[in-house]
Amino acid sequence: MANHKSAIKRIRTNETKRTHNRYYARTMRSMIRKFREMTEKKEASETLPKVVSLIDKNAKRGIIHKNKASNLKSKLTKQISALA
Repeated sequence: MANHKSAIKRIRTNETKRTHNRYYARTMRSMIRKFREMTEKKEASETLPKVVSLIDKNAKRGIIHKNKASNLKSKLTKQISALA
């Protein structure tokens, strides 16, 4: 257990931030999963900007690394190209 007041506060703030970050990461992963299940090119093309925006926001917040964000966006774009 923490011995200092500041350490106790740090534990509280870390827990708050962790739940906050998990929410945004989970939301992003769910959206990506739904996007990958799409089979129609038109529907996927309409959804891509929303997914990319969410990925960029998570990268900006530091929830995911900027290179991971770039890799995800690249893979999703390739997937749209593969749809016929």
